[in-house]
Formats: sequence, C-alpha cells, structure tokens
Amino acid sequence: MCGIVGVVGRGEAAEVLLDGLRRLEYRGYDSAGIATLVNGHIERRRAEGKLRNLAKALLASPLPGSTGIGHTRWATHGAPTESNAHPHATARVAVVHNGIIENHQELRAELEAKGQVFASETDTETVAHLLDVLLAEGRTPIEAAKAAFARLEGAYALALIFAGHPELIIGAQRGAPLAIGYGQEEMYLGSDALALAPLTRELAYLEDGDWVVLTRDGASFHDRDNNPVQRQKKLTALTGAAIGKGNFRHFMEKELHEHPVVIGDVLHRMLEGGTPRLPALPFDLAAIKRITMSACGSAFYAGLTAKFWLENLARVPVEADVASEFRYRAPPLDVGGLGLLVSQSGETADTLAALRYMKAEGQKILSVLNVPESTMARESDAILETIAGPEIGVASTKAFTAQLTVLAVFTLALARARGTLNEAEIARLAYCLLEIPAKAAECLALEAPIRQLAKRVAEARDVLYLGRGGCFPIALEGALKLKEISYIHAEGYAAGEMKHGPIALIDKSVPVIAICPSGPLFDKTASNLQEAAARGGQIVVFSDKAGAAQLAGIAAETILVPEIDPFAAPILHAIPVQMLAYHVALLKGTDVDQPRNLAKSVTVE
Repeated sequence: MCGIVGVVGRGEAAEVLLDGLRRLEYRGYDSAGIATLVNGHIERRRAEGKLRNLAKALLASPLPGSTGIGHTRWATHGAPTESNAHPHATARVAVVHNGIIENHQELRAELEAKGQVFASETDTETVAHLLDVLLAEGRTPIEAAKAAFARLEGAYALALIFAGHPELIIGAQRGAPLAIGYGQEEMYLGSDALALAPLTRELAYLEDGDWVVLTRDGASFHDRDNNPVQRQKKLTALTGAAIGKGNFRHFMEKELHEHPVVIGDVLHRMLEGGTPRLPALPFDLAAIKRITMSACGSAFYAGLTAKFWLENLARVPVEADVASEFRYRAPPLDVGGLGLLVSQSGETADTLAALRYMKAEGQKILSVLNVPESTMARESDAILETIAGPEIGVASTKAFTAQLTVLAVFTLALARARGTLNEAEIARLAYCLLEIPAKAAECLALEAPIRQLAKRVAEARDVLYLGRGGCFPIALEGALKLKEISYIHAEGYAAGEMKHGPIALIDKSVPVIAICPSGPLFDKTASNLQEAAARGGQIVVFSDKAGAAQLAGIAAETILVPEIDPFAAPILHAIPVQMLAYHVALLKGTDVDQPRNLAKSVTVE
C-alpha cells in the first residue's frame, strides 16, 4: 500500500527521500511526490506513474531543502493523477498519508464552507485544509496537529511539514504503521524499516494512536491521550544491501532463486536433528483444543495447507477463514483457544483486525511473520519468524514457502506435545523436511521445460488448477500467481469438486494444471484428470517420476518434480508452480514486480 518517508536532515532532502521511496516501490503504487521546505516555503514535485517520472521532474526542476516528506500513492479516493498525488499542501502545511480518512466528506463540506478551495479528489487533502484552518487561527504546528488528529476518523499514518519551521516533522499513526529512525543530527520517518535501511539501524515504532514530533535533535512521542511517552529504540537487522536485484532481471526472479536458502535457514533454526525446536511460548501446546486461523492472499493458502497438516497429524480442529470475512463474521470463540495468524509484512489491516478480535475473545495469539518489528508482532503473544528476508516483488514467492516450512515444523511440535505422533514418526517427517532445500535447488533447474510450458499457458484465456489434500492450496496459489502477474483468468479447485461445476468450462482451449505428486490421494486426482481429458482439456501435470508415468497417457505436458514424502510435497511443488507464472508473465510482457492495481502490504481495507 502507500509508502511514506520523511527526513529532518543536514543535506539535500530530495535525494534521500527519492531513495527511500525506491525502497518502498515493492508496496505497489501509481503516483509519487516529494515536498520540502525551501527558504521557509513549501515546494512540491509530483508525478503520475512510476518513480522514474518523479525523478525526471526533479532533474528538470531540482528541489532543495534539508527537511521534507515523500510518498508513493496507491489510489483509493480519486484516480492516479498528478493532481491526486501526495504530498497535498496549502501555503502553510504539506501532508502525506497512508490509509483512509473515513469522515473526509463531512470535513470537506465543513472546510469548503469556511472558504477552503480543494484541488484534488482525495480524502488526504482534507487533512491539509483542516490543518491550514487551525494554523490560520494562530495555533502552533504542534497545537494544530493535536487538534486535527482529534477530528480524524479512520486508519492512517501521517507525516506533516510546516512553512516557517525548517527543522520539524510531525507524524501520527492510527491503524497504519510508522517507524522512526535515529541518525547523526538527523531524524527519519518511514512506513517500515526497509524504507530507512541504509540510513540507520536504530529505530523506534509508534504504537496505535501515537503521534511524534521530530527535530534534528530527536523525537518526542505522545500517546492517543496526548500524554508524553517513551518508545523503545530497537536495532534492525535490515540493510540496504538486502534489497538489491543482483544479476537477476526482476526481484521476483531473484526471490524464486532464494527458495532453497530461505527454506534451509528456517529448518536450521527450527529443527535440531529430528526434533522441532520452537521459541519459548507463553502457553501450553498440549492444552490447545482448537485453532482459529486467518490470513489474506498467499498467506491464507499457507494456512490452509497447515489446516490439513494440523488436523491430520496433530489431530486439532482448525477453523480457517480469510481475514476480510472473519473480522466481520465475528464468530464465537472458546476462551483458551489458539489464534493462528499468517502475514508476510505483519501490517495487513484485515489480518491485524482478525488478531485483535481473537485476542478480545480470549484466544492466545501466535503469528507467523517475516517482520519481527511489525505491529502484529508487537500485539501477538508469540511469533514464529519466517526469516525470508525482504521480499520486494509484489507476488509472494519465498515468503510463501517460508510460511509453509514454519507451519510444517509447528505441526510436528504440536503433534509431539499432544502425543499424536511418536518420536520415530516425528523424526522421519522432520528429515523429510530437511530434504527440501536440496530438492528445491533441483526445481530451479526445471526452468527450461517450464519456459516451454509457459508458451502454451500464455495463449490461454482461462486456466484451471487442481489439487487435493495439502496440494489443493498449492493449486489456489498457482492460480493466484498467474492472475496476479500475467493477468490471465485462472481458478484453483479441489480436484474432486471439478465435476460439481467447473467441468462445464473445460474444452481444448483450457489448460488444466494438476498439482499431483504420487501418494495417498494420487489415484483420486488421476481419475479427476481422466474426466477432464475426456472433455478435451489440455492436461498439464506437476508430479514426480512415479506419478508422471501413470499419467503419461493423458498429460499433454509434464513437469517432473523431485520425489519427496507427501508431507513435504506442498512446499516443494509451490516452487515450479510459481516459476510457471513468472515465465508466462515474461511472455505477456507485464510488470512482473509491480503488477497493476496490486500492493505488497495492504494496510487499508
């Protein structure tokens, strides 16, 4: 979602801000802008489209000043035009904003009645004009900001600069994250640690409802009741080097090739020999009677795979629902259950709302996260960190397999605590997981046949993905990836459900892609594929050698995935499925890393 960066510094702010915005491109955006204080006055440069357009505007008309704010906008209210791009400003104040001001229409009517003239369709401009009126009444910037925050409804992260105050930024957070960075006689503000990675490793995070005053000398924090508070400084492990593309064409390509290392790192941390090793948990695993899982997008599919594992191996009932539905369905939850949340960023608005609902219902909260400094991490009872490193491509790749790996080890730990598997079986399954990194590297060598398959898929208008058991969510993941980055319509189905409706779509123009490793459910899936083949479907199979041999008579194309135990198969099969989407997108000529209309971290509803 939208990205924010700010600096109160000593040198030229514009270059620092532009670099910070580049590190936030992964969030997805459709316009960008920067505002600085020049001789006490506010000046802006804004541009529709990608940051290169803003960079050209800055080259043509440089923007001096050592204090400034920048923004990448993902359009909510108003089209992605230059006039709607942030920062929004009056002569007295400039504002950047992530989130939605829900009472903007009411405020706009009130402000227009007072003579304020709006230049955009955005909810954010309301904040600028509200502050402008308060400043015109003679209030100081801090007084005006405090009064404005009290009037705003909705979710937001805000950063403000003021004419005549060359060493001042005010920030605020309500339902959207904001990080503060400490430099040498410089202070920084950003949507996340990644925005500030090359500038500082010393960060503090606003808590919900906080606002902060930044000067070159430091930060003064205030809570939602305007009381002065302290917020702990933390060191982040992120560095600017972590987000380079190296020799790869796209971040997604680089991140696909990081699967073996990331999975290996997770297993190294979480397995000691054949024994699962979790961090100290503030609740008893053996006492868990029910799990409620919620997430969004690919993270939800990781959770669905975990549901299959947890119910099958740990014998715990798992309720799973997408967070955007769960938060409003408001189901009854028995006190003492476990809430299991999955998120790459730890800032997803719907998942965070689901977490808070579960907590209010007396659930213990365990979150699977890639960002240990995130809001979800701070509000959870415990976290299992995916240690995937920064994932810049909007379409999740290595973060997804890291989530699956963490959840697989958690399943073994829970089964051990509950006594549903003996030590020998736990060790056997653990060693099956330890085979994945090497076999993931073998999957990367499948690029040539996958590139050939991509030519067939790229010509299709509709694609069906099928899977069963733990591989059904991998079919959903494959369809999602294809939709996200190639813009081809694709749907994932449980293979047994095909005859209950989707089979009507099948003809010779529709590829039917099956995630079908050999194992207990293979024969059932094979019979479903026979049904599709009988109706002219182009059958494409991701399977191992044994499975491929049995399907040779009906498969038009086969991708041979290394053989692995059925428990680990979903993790391994996710890799070539994602690679297929990548190569189809290359053939379609789409923006692989920043597909249209999508954002990496969805911090609004």
